Amino acid sequence: MKKMAEHKGCETNSDGGKKASCGTEAGQNDLAPEIWEKVKNHPCYSEEAHHHYARMHVAVAPACNIQCNYCNRKYDCANESRPGVVSERLTPEQAAKKVLAVASTIPQMTVLGIAGPGDPLANPEKTFKTFDLIAKTAPDIKLCLSTNGLTLPDHVDTIARYNVDHVTITVNMVDAEVGAKIYPWIFYKHKRYTGKEAAQILTDRQMQGLEMLTARGILSKINSVMIPGVNDQHLVEVNKAVKSRGAFLHNIMPLISAAEHGTVFGLTGQRGPTAQELKRLQDSCEGEMNMMRHCRQCRADAVGLLGEDRSAEFTTEKIMEMDVNYDLATRQAYQARVEEERLAVSGAKANELQILAGVESDIKILIAVATKGSGRINEHFGHAAEFQIYELSTGKGAHFIGHRRVDLYCQGGYGEEDALETVIRAIKDCHAVFVAKIGGCPKKDLLAAGIEAVDEFAHEFIEKSAITYFKRYLEGVKDGSIIHVEKGDAEIRPGEVAVDVAAVAAE
Repeated sequence: MKKMAEHKGCETNSDGGKKASCGTEAGQNDLAPEIWEKVKNHPCYSEEAHHHYARMHVAVAPACNIQCNYCNRKYDCANESRPGVVSERLTPEQAAKKVLAVASTIPQMTVLGIAGPGDPLANPEKTFKTFDLIAKTAPDIKLCLSTNGLTLPDHVDTIARYNVDHVTITVNMVDAEVGAKIYPWIFYKHKRYTGKEAAQILTDRQMQGLEMLTARGILSKINSVMIPGVNDQHLVEVNKAVKSRGAFLHNIMPLISAAEHGTVFGLTGQRGPTAQELKRLQDSCEGEMNMMRHCRQCRADAVGLLGEDRSAEFTTEKIMEMDVNYDLATRQAYQARVEEERLAVSGAKANELQILAGVESDIKILIAVATKGSGRINEHFGHAAEFQIYELSTGKGAHFIGHRRVDLYCQGGYGEEDALETVIRAIKDCHAVFVAKIGGCPKKDLLAAGIEAVDEFAHEFIEKSAITYFKRYLEGVKDGSIIHVEKGDAEIRPGEVAVDVAAVAAE
């Protein structure tokens, strides 16, 4: 297992146990060339790539073979999506045409995933037929799937044969006692199992499948749903177990448990974690392996950059009317320009810590950033449907830790005070919010809540701007002009951000 983990680039070094760079923040010089090629433009496996590249999911897999207390199959599976009805279920043929249409319209779309709305490996014929069609017509697109892992060991050979290089497994426990509180039943080999017996079968199969993927050189990401009072402390053990078996990345997500979704946890009042509870757990696990912090728990039919959903542009009716021309050369040329922008962002990030040279402080603060992507502060405060959160420190500089979904403040040209309250609740653990532009009224209300609105770095790179601000903040603390105050907690509103296509076109 140690050799397998080393192959993935996630093992510790021999010099004092320092963790090797891997996962979402790794760059080209941190990973073996064959691993870098797999993750460099995959928005889920690379935090850096998610600012520049898009993905799409196709909903071809309706059936599922387990029941989760956080899932209602009338809705998208909470393993990989927000609780919303899948707009359309597709046949493999429909899915293939949709992929070509999206890839032609969004040339930075580099990844096709199958994540539901059930489990792809509970629908193997539809899943692999879809992959086969895409591999033949759009060979430059990366293929990946997400699974609960129950039947994963049975399909690893097929996964490898179709060159599916990325597999996500949802692992919420490695202890059947804990698992029995999460999974009422599983259906395995034509029989239904319940309780601890069901949970033990599931965890055994998940670990076996993960080991098999590692042995085949297939990158694996582990999704875990954080359920306070059920598995929150146990996820530290899950983290150790999956790392020892060669997992590339661990994504700990907050429970989605609104009562209106009709899930068991929603109806029993099981709460989800707060922002700081989630961060503390992620931080505690990051010593073992790198964490995915940029997950959006996106729909099983999501399209676009992480943090947006353009699926409404690509309904089956619209797709069938399109005359699709898949131009690989045009896609490659566009992605070359994306790489130029990405290199500029990376260069700015590499130089950011020089700004803090000689500055020593134990102070850490969080900031929120309004961005449309490309690693820049380029979104108006009132148009932001989410904010990206960075932790600033003299040790790590600007460290991305997640995102917070909010209601749009600007509604039809007017500021909505109720929406501003959701923004404040979502980012009240932040000292500042960086925006491209903001009006005087929300700026005043944010300041009253202890959050400074910063618009002086409009359209500049996020990391460099954040560090420049942080150095000034620390200097203010030192000379007494700023009194550093520890902030409280904030709310999490999981979910995918829908894009107003008309508004985008108008811009």
